Amino acid sequence: MWWERKRAREREREIMKSFVWLCIFFCWLLNRACQADQHAPLQVDDYAYTIQVDSLFSKPVCTHSTKGLKRESSLEVVHRHGPCTNLPGDAPTVSDVLRRDEARVNWINSKLSINSQPDSANLPAKDGSSVGSGNYIVSVGFGTPAKYLSLIFDTGSDLTWTQCKPCIRSCYNQKDPIFDPSLSSSYSNISCSSDLCSSLASGTGNSPGCSSSTCIYGIQYGDSSFSVGFFGKEKLTLTPRDVFNGFLFGCGQNNQGLFGGSAGLIGLGRDPLSLPSQTAAKYNKIFSYCLPSSSSSTGHLTFGAGSTLSRSLKFTPISTFSRSSFYGLDFTAISVGGQKLSIPTSVFSSGGTIIDSGTVITRLPSTAYAALRNAFRQRMKAYPTAPALSILDTCYDFSGYKTITVPKISFFFSGGVEVEIGSVGILYGSGLSQVCLAFAGNSDDGSVGIFGNVQQQTLEVVYDVGKGRIGFAPGGCS
Repeated sequence: MWWERKRAREREREIMKSFVWLCIFFCWLLNRACQADQHAPLQVDDYAYTIQVDSLFSKPVCTHSTKGLKRESSLEVVHRHGPCTNLPGDAPTVSDVLRRDEARVNWINSKLSINSQPDSANLPAKDGSSVGSGNYIVSVGFGTPAKYLSLIFDTGSDLTWTQCKPCIRSCYNQKDPIFDPSLSSSYSNISCSSDLCSSLASGTGNSPGCSSSTCIYGIQYGDSSFSVGFFGKEKLTLTPRDVFNGFLFGCGQNNQGLFGGSAGLIGLGRDPLSLPSQTAAKYNKIFSYCLPSSSSSTGHLTFGAGSTLSRSLKFTPISTFSRSSFYGLDFTAISVGGQKLSIPTSVFSSGGTIIDSGTVITRLPSTAYAALRNAFRQRMKAYPTAPALSILDTCYDFSGYKTITVPKISFFFSGGVEVEIGSVGILYGSGLSQVCLAFAGNSDDGSVGIFGNVQQQTLEVVYDVGKGRIGFAPGGCS
């Protein structure tokens, strides 16, 4: 009948309408799936970190780690600005840290310059800038009896030095009593005519001087920070079981710069004057460290084969920079949110890459940094942006959030080694309203890349210099 045909047509229209809405729904789901690649780090735990916003900054109380200190030949590492050490002086602002970091990078580039030649040890006596920022401190003993001093350790330097009495020209303010070699029965000066005196040229980048037949060293960092003094031998005590007689070091009589109240510096570079080289008979040029996650926690510096115990260590070869004792790395790729970025490998090989404990912010070739920045911004579109902070140009305002989700970032090195940057190594800021991507780009692809200390935090970093390799493992401090 006609009404039955009418009802049949109405049912067909209802079915068709439901089908259309079903198609629209599935198209919407498909569109969400297509966009998921861009926003995956904000949704997929495997490729993202969920971070408590209040954990982005240091706490007022020190938390001590004991992991590394359970090994023999280990020293506790503390940040020179924070509750884990009581070095004199106010902590620098974030802007100051980044400005001094630029000075550090400029110093590294000058050391790597082909045209760089050793200068006179008679360095200028004027206010200095800094050996770097965010440096890390260990306590070691000098002399007989041993006097313990808080020293910055630095993989980008070779000579170990400390301020010494009588401070003939100038000494800056430090936490510990200034070392007095006249009170030590094991101290002796190096003669100007000694071959050891001549070794200062490669270990400091400056030609040695001479005063009353005593060898004079001079070393300069960053803008104008420097130490000049007598080159001597002394007993070095790392731990009660790790004592070295005749350790070559600088006894500083003219020292200026913002060294954060430390008594001097330990050189962990590759030159024969460095601590790993001078202790090679015992440690086989092996050392490791874990840099703490913040200035309110601690890490460790460990010498010897005990550094290589972690089963999760992955080793990559050390690449050598001409006329330099820096530790080079063969950088090959970067991933963001589990996706490798489209960066030609030639971008990384053009200027090469070093790993440096004294540089704060990792520096990347300009092409590589642009790719990293763009991928990171794409995955962070849900968050309000903030103005740039000095050299950091990708910043966010997290003041309205309790937790945030950021994409994981990994570095890849030769030998197929992937190093996943910890959550503490991705962001850096001055406050909740200005937290930034903790990487910076070089002015071009030809400048040296630098794997900085913010990105190294919480990693176990093992330097097996004898075998020409560097190892990385997660969870090195906890």
